[in-house]
Amino acid sequence: MYAQQGKTVLTKAIGIAILSAICGISATTFAADKKTQQHYEIRSGQLGQALSSFAMQSGVALSFDPNLTKGLHTQGLAGSYSISEGFEQLLKGTKLQLVQQDHGGWSIEKIKNTSQQPKQIREVGQLKNIAVNGTEQSTDASQLPVISVSAQDQPRGLKKQTQSGVLGNKSILDTPFSITVVESSDIEKRGAKSIGQIFANDASVYTPTNSMSTDWWGTQIRGLGVRNYYVDGVPVYLSWGGDFPVEVAESVTALKGLTGFMYGFGTPGGAISYQTKRPTATPKSSLQLDYRNSSLFSAYVDNSNHLDSLDIDYRFTLGGDTGTAYNETDNSRFVTSFAFDKQLTEDLTWESNVIYEYNNRKHEPIQFYIDSYDVIGSNGNLPKINYDYDHINIDGSYYKTATLVASTNLKWKINDDWTAKYDFGYTRKKHLSNKIFASLANEQGDYEGNLYSFAGLSQYFLNQLQVTGNIQTGSIQHELVAGTGYIRNFDKYSEFFWGDYFKGNIYRKPDYKITHTPNFYLSSESTPESQTYGFLSDTLHFGSQWQAILGVRYTYFDNEAASGSENGYSTKKATPTAALIYKPIPDATIYGSYVEGIERGQRIESPYANAGEQLDATVSKQYEVGFKYDLDQFSLSSALFKVQRVEAMDVIRNSLKYLTQDGLTTYQGWEMNGTYKPSDQLKLGLGLLRLDGEINRVSDENKAIEGNSPAFAAKWQAVSSAEYSFPMVEGLSVHGNVRYNGSSYITNTNQMKVPAYTLVNLGTSYNFKLNKYDAVLNANINNLFNKKYWAGGGYGAGNLGEALNGSLGLKINW
Repeated sequence: MYAQQGKTVLTKAIGIAILSAICGISATTFAADKKTQQHYEIRSGQLGQALSSFAMQSGVALSFDPNLTKGLHTQGLAGSYSISEGFEQLLKGTKLQLVQQDHGGWSIEKIKNTSQQPKQIREVGQLKNIAVNGTEQSTDASQLPVISVSAQDQPRGLKKQTQSGVLGNKSILDTPFSITVVESSDIEKRGAKSIGQIFANDASVYTPTNSMSTDWWGTQIRGLGVRNYYVDGVPVYLSWGGDFPVEVAESVTALKGLTGFMYGFGTPGGAISYQTKRPTATPKSSLQLDYRNSSLFSAYVDNSNHLDSLDIDYRFTLGGDTGTAYNETDNSRFVTSFAFDKQLTEDLTWESNVIYEYNNRKHEPIQFYIDSYDVIGSNGNLPKINYDYDHINIDGSYYKTATLVASTNLKWKINDDWTAKYDFGYTRKKHLSNKIFASLANEQGDYEGNLYSFAGLSQYFLNQLQVTGNIQTGSIQHELVAGTGYIRNFDKYSEFFWGDYFKGNIYRKPDYKITHTPNFYLSSESTPESQTYGFLSDTLHFGSQWQAILGVRYTYFDNEAASGSENGYSTKKATPTAALIYKPIPDATIYGSYVEGIERGQRIESPYANAGEQLDATVSKQYEVGFKYDLDQFSLSSALFKVQRVEAMDVIRNSLKYLTQDGLTTYQGWEMNGTYKPSDQLKLGLGLLRLDGEINRVSDENKAIEGNSPAFAAKWQAVSSAEYSFPMVEGLSVHGNVRYNGSSYITNTNQMKVPAYTLVNLGTSYNFKLNKYDAVLNANINNLFNKKYWAGGGYGAGNLGEALNGSLGLKINW
């Protein structure tokens, strides 16, 4: 019944999405047909909205920075005006003026001083189809002009501004850590759905998990597992499987390395951060339709506009997926989001958003583990793969998730130098697992499978106050960020059922049928965890070329005991960071940085012989030296890094197994990501990761692994990419990449490796006009040559590769 209700809601959602889009297009067409050149009806309200509406109605190619009009209002227009009179009326009393650009378009700019008079606006008349960049797109003067009203070009590449946590807003170029940001436009063009597909062009980010499969502890950055996920700065629990819906993300960021200073307690691999889509400066809507083999269909409508009755800008997304994926997994997904921005006063802004996703994935491929594999009997070889998914999919298995993310913030511009921001966030993920796992036995493909049935609910609450400002001490300029916050996490679980064992082989359909009745009742007992923290960072500018960053985060971590238990645990740690930055030219950065990470301690549970003992929180350390460059046709980001992490290992004493903190694992290496445009039509990319991992300082019980490489830490990862735009066919381009994932050991004993493999992905994109509306058609093929491979990573997991699959998407904008 639960699944049927979800499917019904999903079907209705897709229908509503398509119907809403059709109605929106029809309404837009009707409005365009009815507008006249002399008479205008522009409602009172926000100035930016009014200027956009007037430009649309008058046929003027207008561009402006939305920050110029924030907090400014207008009485609107009602009656007949010339174009010059209309702009003069809208801009009256704003200290803004209309300025003609060299390319023939118009922009809104500040009057440089109060004594300066606005430039006279001459009558521009009705324009032909003119783009903001001044490129003429039509020679038919009688055709109704298509007006592009947009903000001025924003910095791209390494010069893009990004949220750097407690460092404030910095460009990627000026951040002394390695960061990769993938924009929604690139995600849509490549048809990416999973973390692996999103970061396919970054060699440092790896996951063994295939698309349309549950990501069960899989993602790695620089060989280290990633468990830290954030949505607009709010932590969200995506472990135990699950991906955040990329349809509502404006960008996805991978912060590589330790996150103790940025985010507090967490795993040392890094962090994946999603920035959600916000309301746009001008009204904008789109309809996205997708098809994926074998029969998976998607539809999403995205609408951003201004609500006059409440004087807010909003953005609304609705849609979902239904059908069967390439791996014979049945998918049923529903996604919706609502975000709004409101200018309460000239200096006070309120932002909020709510995101909800329901995902029901049925009879997906078995999750294999290879850490107990018969290495000697199989001569170190894994079974050959044939991609016959009927042999590894179990009827009746499923994994369901319901994810909710809600956040709100108030931004106060105190003066030109100081701002304050208060954030409140709540995230909730409930998952129901009736999923099949198996331990792969030998080269013949035998395995022992079992059912893992349980339910879990994880909730996070975040409160944070942050103040950002600039001060001057002598010749030194300081960018200060200070704040305090409180994060509380509640976890609840049902009973865990790990049983119903059966034998099988990957080359034949299993006889096993699920007969266990799951008990998803969540216990009323929970053990809340909380982090109370404060942070301070200072970016010191010594002239135009030298910068230094000093920062510290102090965290009190408390794991409360359950009722009637003495298993509570608390600790407090300070995690510093320091960096030195040198900019030989404005477009280049040389940096060195040091940062620490902290992982929570744990109370040991049975079946370990030392159950009840407490393992303390551990501190990891990272050293990094890097170079970044971004100018014209060439962009490069490169870093040497070293991460040291304390390990938790099993030790056998007197035939009893103990869990101890034993050994220091070092991950050190070099990474590089670069792009080059030899011409306007061609863009080339290259990414490399060279990683050397080593386990040292182990106890006598673990001397056998001294000097070994940690499991699933491949020495080499590499990717090359290319994109070419055809000059003879406007809007048509092709793109693709070749990715090499190196071999890696399946355990710390280093007896056997998962072989290396190379994948080729290819796609094409075509931008065109569909009944006068901007449209783009994207087609992609993943694993073009149907490479058969095993992918290892994440607590001994080994996944069968992703078979050749494709996607076709159409997006219509209006």
